[in-house]
Amino acid sequence: MILLRSARALLLALLLALLFTFSLPAQHDRERNAVRHIASGDVDKALAELEKGAAASSETHFVRMLAALEAKKTDQAVVHARAALDAGLPFGRLVAGPRDRLAPLYATDQYRQWARQNDSLQLLHGPMLGAISSDSASLWLRTAKKGSVQVRVLDAGSGKLISTSEQVAASEHTDFTAVARLTGLEADHSYRYEIEVDGMQVPVENGQFQTFPQQGAAASFRVGFGGGAGFVPKWEYMWDTVLESRPVAFLMLGDNVYIDDPTHPLTNHYCYHRRQSRPEWRRFTAATGIYSIYDDHDFGLDDCIPGAEIEQPAWKRTVWKTFRQNWVNASYGGGEIQPGCWQDFYIGDVHFILLDGRYYRSRDGDPTMLGPVQKKWLLETLEKSKGTFKVLASPVPWTAGVKPGSKDTWDGYSQEREEIFSFLEAKGINGVFLVAADRHRTDLRVTSRPDGYDLYEFESSRLTNRHTHKVIETPGLIWGYNKTCSFALMRFDTTAADPTVTFEAITIDGEKVHSHQLKLSQLTHK
Repeated sequence: MILLRSARALLLALLLALLFTFSLPAQHDRERNAVRHIASGDVDKALAELEKGAAASSETHFVRMLAALEAKKTDQAVVHARAALDAGLPFGRLVAGPRDRLAPLYATDQYRQWARQNDSLQLLHGPMLGAISSDSASLWLRTAKKGSVQVRVLDAGSGKLISTSEQVAASEHTDFTAVARLTGLEADHSYRYEIEVDGMQVPVENGQFQTFPQQGAAASFRVGFGGGAGFVPKWEYMWDTVLESRPVAFLMLGDNVYIDDPTHPLTNHYCYHRRQSRPEWRRFTAATGIYSIYDDHDFGLDDCIPGAEIEQPAWKRTVWKTFRQNWVNASYGGGEIQPGCWQDFYIGDVHFILLDGRYYRSRDGDPTMLGPVQKKWLLETLEKSKGTFKVLASPVPWTAGVKPGSKDTWDGYSQEREEIFSFLEAKGINGVFLVAADRHRTDLRVTSRPDGYDLYEFESSRLTNRHTHKVIETPGLIWGYNKTCSFALMRFDTTAADPTVTFEAITIDGEKVHSHQLKLSQLTHK
């Protein structure tokens, strides 16, 4: 009997080892991992990491350049930089830096020659639209050098100049990013824009957008969302696919880049810069309102529980600052006093409420995902909401059992989840449904509530990830999809007598694989 148990244990261990071995390539990001080693000062480990997997790419050469600079081998760094450019790396990546680490490269004759050949380069990253309303919008970008940014807004049809933004500065203090506020616009109207850096107009691909309907007005529109956007070059065309679905806004619900290194700004900046340099991403963000929250992989580490303190661990505020510099939200939690990424906004008469599930997550005492300040804000926001539909967005799933055995989802914070759901019922708040990310697939589920209406959850988090999660059969599963990368699209029509939202799961190749329509009457207390 003992031998039998030992044999079974050995077999199980072997199976687990095999599973782990075969799962590594799906999740492996050698360039990111190598940068983490460079940030820690271990060049040898970085170079060993770069030897894994497929043939060298432009990113591989870029990271080899960083390793050479860390080892104070500037001549080698020049060779790797040239190889990166020859392999298709945009020259702007070298300009973006990290500028402190690339300083020895900048001092070389070769770099100066490249710079002269690209002397007209003004815009490195962006533009990225966000904070759109019925009469305004914001535009984020990163410049090649310290300078002044100004944006002109023109009527998309007539070309008439509508307004000009104030001049905003891009400097070392903001990692050369700037956000221009565009005002004086009309509701539900099409515009195009032009960007000037230090008085010089810069070319912009797809520089156009649509303002939102008047707040409170019934309307028809599309909003997309998703999470799980690991950097996989062959799947970056996802952003063109999403753009083709013509959403007026897109919710980035966490793991928007995979960093997993909160203590080293180098890794943070590297992961943002490589995504922001992609032409597909730039076309998408130039014409779509982007609203972002973070999760574990772009805030801390896998399944991290950072605790309730604002300044502890010490990296929290630094990561938050970097997050702010790379997105274009109208607000970021409670700002400098109460850092976070929670926010809310309206599109017509639909209210979107996005939550921060990481900064204040704690299991000391009564477990909380939100922390007391954010939870108070959430409950007050729900009670005051005038939205026909209220879209409650979390970086991790709400529904019980979607990650069996894990406390990283709302299952680990069930008391707080019940407090929120019971609040909806106690206050008679209608029109709420749930959206989430984290699980690498796209699902639609429903949770029955004996004292209220059923709570539907639309979850999607495999925008560009290599790794996928199997569909979990829970009692409320309506459908699930995990065969390839996908995103979620919500089609709202609040002009109908019984307003509707239609959930769609769409693949990276634009195929609609699932659809489900939900009526407001289904989300109304009896």
